[in-house]
Amino acid sequence: MSPLPRVPARIGQRTLLLTTAAVPLTGWALHAVALHKQLAATRRDPLTGLLRRDAYTARARSLVARHGDDVAVVMVDADHFKQINDGFGHAAGDAVLAAFGARLSTWAGPRAAVGRLGGDEFAVVLRLPADRRERRLDQLVRLLRKPVVLDDGRTIDVAASVGAASPDGIGARDLSKLQRAADAALYDGKHTGRAVLAAAAHTTVPSINGRRAGRPGTAVWGRAA
Repeated sequence: MSPLPRVPARIGQRTLLLTTAAVPLTGWALHAVALHKQLAATRRDPLTGLLRRDAYTARARSLVARHGDDVAVVMVDADHFKQINDGFGHAAGDAVLAAFGARLSTWAGPRAAVGRLGGDEFAVVLRLPADRRERRLDQLVRLLRKPVVLDDGRTIDVAASVGAASPDGIGARDLSKLQRAADAALYDGKHTGRAVLAAAAHTTVPSINGRRAGRPGTAVWGRAA
């Protein structure tokens, strides 16, 4: 019998084997994609798209270790946020938080760690050399003061308090100390429309109601409210 009729059969078997082998591979690939999406969802805040606390902390520590004195830790609190929720509704409050998240991401850039720590509190860690801090922090204050336009056309006037700390300013490279100092500096400029850069004294400011109380006599940048 001629071997020619067997060739298509062999090709068919090989094709069948390849197709059969591809099925579990495709299944695993889809499973891997699903797992990746689930992992990304646990790392990101669903409202703002910013990093959640754990993911933010891991990236922030890496940036502090990498950039040393050129790094800045920036804490941000929305001003009068409860009044926004009470006056415009929680959906409007969510829109403001989402807008702040987008503005912080734009300002900080893709290499920064930008996180929502909870409620209306945000944190950013980025490379920011001393000769650029004043200009960049002033830029952030102005960016966060732009009104937020809701889907229904209403406009909400917004603002945020900003505090920043850097290793060369407080004499420490520990992320927790930098955040505490930045938070204390934030309270120096609370509701003033100005960014405050922490000094070494901010690391010893006592906590009030779980937050740090500011101390006067520090560098203050930005425009008055």
